[in-house]
Amino acid sequence: MAAEECTDGCGCGAPARARLGTEERTPAPTGENSGRGEHSLEQATIRAGTFTMGDSSGDRNIGDGERPLHDVTLSAFTIDATSVTNDAFARFADATGYRTEAEEFGFSAVFHLAVRAPASDLMQPVPQAPWWVGVRGADWRRPGGRTSSIDGLGDHPVVHVSWNDAMAYCAWAGRRLPTEAEWEYAARGGIASAKYPWGDEEIAAGGWRANIWQGEFPRVNTRADGWLTTAPVHTYRPNGYGLWQMVGNVWEWCQDWFDPRYYEASPPENPCGPPRAAARVLRGGSYLCHISYCNRYRNSARSQNTPDSSMGNAGFRTVAL
Repeated sequence: MAAEECTDGCGCGAPARARLGTEERTPAPTGENSGRGEHSLEQATIRAGTFTMGDSSGDRNIGDGERPLHDVTLSAFTIDATSVTNDAFARFADATGYRTEAEEFGFSAVFHLAVRAPASDLMQPVPQAPWWVGVRGADWRRPGGRTSSIDGLGDHPVVHVSWNDAMAYCAWAGRRLPTEAEWEYAARGGIASAKYPWGDEEIAAGGWRANIWQGEFPRVNTRADGWLTTAPVHTYRPNGYGLWQMVGNVWEWCQDWFDPRYYEASPPENPCGPPRAAARVLRGGSYLCHISYCNRYRNSARSQNTPDSSMGNAGFRTVAL
């Protein structure tokens, strides 16, 4: 599929939970232990400043709303240098007994080559994206299904967490999700108008720079960049702000509701998204992205999914209150 035809089911983001066989929705957790948790991830302080938000390289996906280009001024903020890891999320879940929405629903979306589960656990593939399979028993502790685990993956990003799950973690840790504008400003690493956090050079120029798909999607991944699915959060090099893997590896939930026309009316200072929509913003692309069919692993690229959806290629990072 050509990049300009890329849609949510193409592999950049998993299908919404409703399309995996349930219309059930759960409210965002209230976070009874708000502010009591230990959040020990490395931090980076991003100074206040103004940047041009949106696609400046001409690589935008139609329908994602990466235009018009517009100047945004942000206050200073402090953000996690990495995605929230399995170890960090485990501290939260173990301390609170929290059950993610994947655990409550009893299934989550797994890329077909990453499934580790008996055939009886497999649900029908999504018609628009048959490489995604609903797997009963798949969750953050068992990312491939019930015969998988996160043993040895403590420093990998947590996945199979919904936007609601990320918000529950934030409430416990006394944190919040970044706004979409904060995320993009941080991802750029101080390089104005660049395509990627390191500049405009492609992923493999001068050595691998991010964890994306290598090979023939969706059947063959050569793992030329080293990984079939997630990589440890400190893999490759950080950007100019000291942030690791802002593109590739896993999609990251942002605070904002998603509206493809929001940039047309976005306020110039500290925008935080539309007041209401059907889905929440995801940023950064994942290990399933590749320029041949989906180029959403760019600084300005946008995606979205319903706040209760979970999948094996999405996680989050947080910002200090």
